[in-house]
Amino acid sequence: MHIYFAATHIQTLPAGHRFPMGKYELLRQRLATELPQLQLALAEPASDGELALVHTPGYIDAVVNGSLSPAAQREIGFPWSEGMVERARRSVGATIRAARTAMKEGVAANLAGGTHHAYADKGGGFCVFNDVAVAARLLQAEVARQERRVLQVAVIDLDVHQGNGTATIFKHDPSVFTLSMHGAKNFPFRKESSDLDIELPDGCGDEEYLAQLHIALHQLEQRCEPGLIFYLAGADPHEGDRLGRLQLSFEGLRQRDQMVLQWAADKGIPVAMAMAGGYGKDIADTVQVQIHTFAVAYEAWQHWQNQQL
Repeated sequence: MHIYFAATHIQTLPAGHRFPMGKYELLRQRLATELPQLQLALAEPASDGELALVHTPGYIDAVVNGSLSPAAQREIGFPWSEGMVERARRSVGATIRAARTAMKEGVAANLAGGTHHAYADKGGGFCVFNDVAVAARLLQAEVARQERRVLQVAVIDLDVHQGNGTATIFKHDPSVFTLSMHGAKNFPFRKESSDLDIELPDGCGDEEYLAQLHIALHQLEQRCEPGLIFYLAGADPHEGDRLGRLQLSFEGLRQRDQMVLQWAADKGIPVAMAMAGGYGKDIADTVQVQIHTFAVAYEAWQHWQNQQL
């Protein structure tokens, strides 16, 4: 199974910054040790042309050339730097590679990604460019050119925060179905309209969460026949997350991942994964959730390979 990543060390944050950039390197090190069968590769950066499939020329130019206003930088949550631009480009590139690989092999992943708060013309919530939106549009263009058909895409966003940017980007696009299952009272406080929004109360635990997910997947299959799924496997519903406000256990999140990936495998739908959010009070908890996610994903990938025999 192939996993793609951006070089996170290229973006340096001020001391005390609340975004846990170090979690990506911790995850990469643990995957190399505990799941050495996974193939990790550095992603190439997305080009301006690829970004322009979703983002406005003015926004791309402001990010690339460092002319973002102070207010725009505050909304993103990162100070501008060349490293910020490079990491953002490579994070989009990693999801593009994961989507292309998933179409051939069934399951692939971005070690980070899931930057769902980025709109076409602005960033927000630690999201510069919307990696899933760009990858979805690019894969659709490639399939249309090569196979003369429309690739229907579904986004299953299980980050604890609503995918407001993704919802807005695809609001009038029937070829992309957006599902977001998130905390009702959590960020963003002004929600957008996804094709399917499932809002959860503070303190929601394993049983209620998994029941709601089962209902959501059933509704998705009634309304959409995707040829590719982007799965945002956020670690922030975990009970130890400082921003999550939900109460899912490690086991509950593992069952969540199994439910999504088994549902997709049963229907023969490729899955490109992104890790999305995770802000554990102990960052080791976030990494542990993601280790479990990759272990479940590897089992799903093996199932795909066996199906080809």
